[in-house]
Order: sequence, then C-alpha cells, then structure tokens
Amino acid sequence: MSIGGLIAAVLLSLLAAAPAEAQRSPVILATTTSTQDSGLLDVLVPLFETKSGYTVKTIAVGTGQALTLGDRGEADVVLVHAPDLELQFLAKGNLINRRRVMHNDFVLVGPPADPAGVKGKKNAADALRRVAERGAVFLSRGDQSGTHTKEKSLWKAAGIAAKGPWYIESGQGMGATLTIASEKGAYTLADRATHLAFKRRIQLMVLLEGDPALLNIYHVLEVSQARHPRVNAAGGKAFADFMLSAEAQQMIKTFGVEKYGEPLFFVGGG
Repeated sequence: MSIGGLIAAVLLSLLAAAPAEAQRSPVILATTTSTQDSGLLDVLVPLFETKSGYTVKTIAVGTGQALTLGDRGEADVVLVHAPDLELQFLAKGNLINRRRVMHNDFVLVGPPADPAGVKGKKNAADALRRVAERGAVFLSRGDQSGTHTKEKSLWKAAGIAAKGPWYIESGQGMGATLTIASEKGAYTLADRATHLAFKRRIQLMVLLEGDPALLNIYHVLEVSQARHPRVNAAGGKAFADFMLSAEAQQMIKTFGVEKYGEPLFFVGGG
C-alpha cells in the first residue's frame, strides 16, 4: 500500500472510531451523600461501567446542590431524594424523565441515654417537639439536602421554629453529620442506609422509626439535551436506564443484607 493510501486508511479508521470514542466520554452523576456514604455506588457504578463502557464521575452533595448541578447542565444525570424539591426543578424543564429507583426511610437517632425521652414515640413531629422542649442538642445537616428538607418539614409539622443554642448545623453530608452528632451526644435525622453503614463507628441508636412521614424515596432524573446541548445525554440516559434494569434493582434489593443483616434500600412500591 502506498503512503498516501496508508494515511487515507488511518484517517478513515479514526473517523470510524470517533463516534464510539465520543460515546465513551465520562458520565457526570450528581447524587446525594447517602448513596455514596452507604456504599451503594461502590457496587453499582463499577457494574454500570463494565456493562456500558462509560466511566462515571460522581459528585456527592446534598440533593439541592445535585439538582442545581443538573439544572445548570453541569451534570448528565441526577440521583436524589427530595420529591417536592425535585418537582420544582422538573417544572423548569432542564431536568426530564424522572423515575423512581428505590426507597428506604429516615430515622431519628440519638445518644443511648436519650435525654429528651423520645424513645417509644410513634410520631416524628412529636419527638422533635420533645427535643426542643428539653433543649437537647440537635444536629442538623443544614445543607439543603433531601435529609435537611425532610427535617425542616418535620419541624414545621411540630410547630417549632428550630433555633437556639441547642440547634446546631453541620453544613456537611450524612456520614460526617452522624460522626459529629455522636461526638456531641446529639440527636439527628438520618437516612437508614447511612446510619447502618456508620453504626459500628458511632454511639447513636435509632430512637424513632416507622412514621409514614419518614418515607425516603429516591428518583433518577436526566438532564435535557435540548436545554443543555453539551451534556452527555446518551450517557446520562444509559445510567438512568441501568438503575431501573432488573440487574441493578436486584443488587439494590440485596445490598447490605450480608454485612448488616438487612437491606439498606428497597425497590418497588412502599
């Protein structure tokens, strides 16, 4: 083959490979600290990468920040857990195709001595009211995350303006907040998955659970390529589809059982 023919062949091979290479550009996932701190992404992301050929760059922040990243086109797909807030962003049109992935619940945790006497309460709002009345230390994430959003709704239901020396904001993710709450002997609201993952490292026990108001639902949302032409829409959709696939749903359903004796998340209705 002549040199000219060889160059032409190389150029043709590069052009043929270009679409596949573009397809393999990283998928930017904006998600909550709970999916990261629980360890769930440590098993799901490698599986997705192996099956799809994409690599994933995970940005674990509060739900409000994750939604904002998607809204600005700074992420390709969003996995979060604040339904009311999600709908507000969805209405703007920058995020699309919201689908339910899994759920678990929030739990009120605190020091074993339970100085506010909330153990045995069935209603989360009543328990928080008791914490405020006793002036027991409560540590809030204070970061506009899904957990913080739920906490604020519970204070509202309790008719309490959460402020004062007893109310502290960590401004950090769930794992860090649990660690600080344990050090301070404080109460805090946590998603069950992260509490289970951190249970052996902290001195906090579940004092209230089972209130229907504590249901914690996770949805995946794609970023609109019509609004943000530069996003990796194909990769974002591939990840969203993967999260709803039978294989991923089975992994979610069994995740945590071997290590903690119970699943950290549930799939289907609830």
